[in-house]
Amino acid sequence: MATFAGSSALVTGATSGIGREIALQLARGGAEVVVHGRSAERGAKVVNEIENAGGKARFIAADLNDGDDVRRLAAEAGSVDILINNAGIYEFGATSDTDDATFDEHVNINLRAPYILVQELVPGMVTRGKGVVVNVSTIAASVPARGAGIYGATKAGLDQLTRVWADEFGQSGVRVNGLAAGPTETPGTAVTPGLAQGLGQSATTLGRAAEASEIASAVVFLSSTDASYVNGAILQAGGGQRAIAA
Repeated sequence: MATFAGSSALVTGATSGIGREIALQLARGGAEVVVHGRSAERGAKVVNEIENAGGKARFIAADLNDGDDVRRLAAEAGSVDILINNAGIYEFGATSDTDDATFDEHVNINLRAPYILVQELVPGMVTRGKGVVVNVSTIAASVPARGAGIYGATKAGLDQLTRVWADEFGQSGVRVNGLAAGPTETPGTAVTPGLAQGLGQSATTLGRAAEASEIASAVVFLSSTDASYVNGAILQAGGGQRAIAA
């Protein structure tokens, strides 16, 4: 287990799924975790789980679809050493069926919210000469996924920002990396029964979907000093891409 003693972390979308697992693992490593989400009830459960295990955490609710609320989240989180941009939205559908509200929500949550949080929180890391940002992305950012055009496009934009930010802040001691997750069993994917497992079986060399904890472990690695020379990388955690049959 990597050690994060003395560090503080903000994890967006931390009340369920991958984000919850990231928060739990960072807290087990000694980080004081700011748990973000929309539901105070679910947030309290994660905070209690962390505290019952001997860790430290607090919850902040914020609507990432609202730029001003994202700025408030950053202000209330305060000085953090680790920023995990995990929260995201994915609503699948054909281009012709995607309305403006759905388009805007994907852009606002998947792309603008991480941008604002970096804008607000990374200057403090730069001043202190150290810090880590990990952006949780998807294999759909680089591989076409049917019905996931706007989702994949916004995450591809986040991947590009990851590389830009790594260059922008690297010489100041701040590392910025991304994690491209493959099909993962979460409460979100469970809304469509069998979706994650079906994709895992058909599209990955491991033949299964990931558990949320497996993706979280990769994010925590990127957050740790074990990855001290990793910067500007998009780590693939997609279970391996199947070869094209000859």
